[in-house]
Amino acid sequence: MTPCPAGVRPRRLVPGDTVSVVAPCSPVPADRLDASLDILRGWGLHVREGAHLRDRHPVLPYLAGTDADRAADLTRAWLDPDTAAVLCARGGDGAHRTLDLLDFAALRAAPPKALVGFSDVTALHEAFAVDVGVATLHGPVVGTGYFVGDPVAAAELRATLFAPETRTVLAPPGAETLVGGTARGTLIGGNLSLLNDGLLTPHSRPSAAGGLLLLEDVHEDVSRLDRMLTQLLRSGWMRGVAGVLLGSWTDCTPGYRTVRELMVERLTPLGVPVVGEFAFGHRPAQLTVPLGVTATLDADARTLTLDTPALA
Repeated sequence: MTPCPAGVRPRRLVPGDTVSVVAPCSPVPADRLDASLDILRGWGLHVREGAHLRDRHPVLPYLAGTDADRAADLTRAWLDPDTAAVLCARGGDGAHRTLDLLDFAALRAAPPKALVGFSDVTALHEAFAVDVGVATLHGPVVGTGYFVGDPVAAAELRATLFAPETRTVLAPPGAETLVGGTARGTLIGGNLSLLNDGLLTPHSRPSAAGGLLLLEDVHEDVSRLDRMLTQLLRSGWMRGVAGVLLGSWTDCTPGYRTVRELMVERLTPLGVPVVGEFAFGHRPAQLTVPLGVTATLDADARTLTLDTPALA
């Protein structure tokens, strides 16, 4: 099997659609959640809350409810025939714990729909690519400050959901060429920690070969970033990768300059195009980037051009 096949594209949204909001990871602040639902309703959407959207795990405070309840909410949302998109309310922790509780046969049998989120949601993006075969959206988690109070990020997501043909060329102004060249492949990846944690586990892809790999992280020391990236390289997982796009490294110590030097040192030997500061991930005004669609990365022009719009 091709390690990075393109996924089936869900349909775009139209006003009057229903979206389901779920919390597969960490608890969601109630005030931001309420504000986010109001924004979505303002887009002309009907909002369906997961039954356990506002839960907290009885013992582990970093989880939004039990593993079984979080998995059940995600499954119900995906199988709901009235739901056109599933929006994750927060990242944090816990997505990996839900994976073995999902009925992937049932998920595959349901019509595809847009799955939106980032950070810990990377585990879900990987699983839905590998076991459901659907393209997803690396974009803001709506119950947080990465959506509420960030009109640029919200507008990026809205355009991708409702008018994806307007977002086929991504060219963030702050992007920088780290290794020049052009490459074509399937967009994959997301959070470096989650990709590293999922290595050689069920529901994770066996290889990044043929992929345009997104990498970003938050609150990590450069030494730990080095260990995680080195693990992906030494394991052979990154052998054959077509190109690399680097997003935010917010609050990664000792600072961006050192992280940049690490990425240049470790990625240049791959001999593939690499672009930094591509404006996705843990940062204000983040881009929504589709995963599971084919695209061309021009590292010299610092552009990413999708073969097709993110949604059909």
